[in-house]
Amino acid sequence: MKHGKKYVDAAKLVDRTKLYDSGEALDTVIKTATAKFDETVELHVKLGVDSRHADQQVRGAVVLPNGTGKNVRVLAICKGANEDLAKEAGADYVGAEDMTQKIQQENWMDFDVLITTPDCMGLVGRLGRILGPRGLMPNPKAGTVTPDIAKAVKEAKAGKIEYRLDKTNIIHCPIGKVSFGTDKLSENLDALMDAVVKAKPAAAKGQYIRSVAVTSTMGPSVRINPAKFGA
Repeated sequence: MKHGKKYVDAAKLVDRTKLYDSGEALDTVIKTATAKFDETVELHVKLGVDSRHADQQVRGAVVLPNGTGKNVRVLAICKGANEDLAKEAGADYVGAEDMTQKIQQENWMDFDVLITTPDCMGLVGRLGRILGPRGLMPNPKAGTVTPDIAKAVKEAKAGKIEYRLDKTNIIHCPIGKVSFGTDKLSENLDALMDAVVKAKPAAAKGQYIRSVAVTSTMGPSVRINPAKFGA
């Protein structure tokens, strides 16, 4: 893959042979983010598990202390009193059959998180083929299927993110924007890594955290010493 001059110049600031301390790595990511927009900083964690096995899945959600810097659009699918609770909590869209029909018939997807109550999972389940491939299907482990809809909506708006393994056993998650600075990004990184370490499956053998790296939207990847996370 051919990279532009800005990327090539930025990549010269990164020592490819070095495993950085997390603070130094984030400093480097900020220095190498040269785009004209506020780039997102992403964390990539390779785990020593096999996601093909049900007992080695790693999935969950965590509220980042400083949010993600993104305005999260929340759709709440619920009925009755829960509709008012969801609206009061700040949900951008609230409904039940009307919203599921809109998604099915109009392929409407103007939301980032879908939260629902257990009594509406029958409705939402019909959308599996549409929501699943986009990673938008609600899940109790991620706190997006819950009887406490107000709490879930508030957490989503505050910067709750879901983490899950991809097919190559890597977790990819945003941890904020370059404009946050090193301290806030470090707090978010530590919160996410704590959650991932605590989610270690009992069936996982050997080294759990294999590699950790941070990168900005347009910048080069910077590797962090995984030993810091002690798993």
